Amino acid sequence: MDNLNTHEPGSLYHAFNPKKAKALLDRFEFVYTPKHGSWLNMAEIELRVLSTQCLNRRIDTITEVRSQVAAWEKERNNSNSEINWRFTTEKARIKLLHLYPTIEK
Repeated sequence: MDNLNTHEPGSLYHAFNPKKAKALLDRFEFVYTPKHGSWLNMAEIELRVLSTQCLNRRIDTITEVRSQVAAWEKERNNSNSEINWRFTTEKARIKLLHLYPTIEK
């Protein structure tokens, strides 16, 4: 799960009664994705492109927003756009070293 502030055990107590929240907590193991995870950064980049290329103006109705986003999405997918990802595996291993277990001899 990502690191959204609602994605924490205490949020269950806001949504359910204490007994139900505790029962759910006993079933779940929370595993968070790294904040520097490439999929998350790529999703944020793509949303930024959508915002600047498509949603950077007033659109009067939700129907028109959906139509404009669908047209943008089709164009974006057909253009085979790529993200120039510069965070290499080697850099990730250095920066995110604290997230990986070490093997002791």
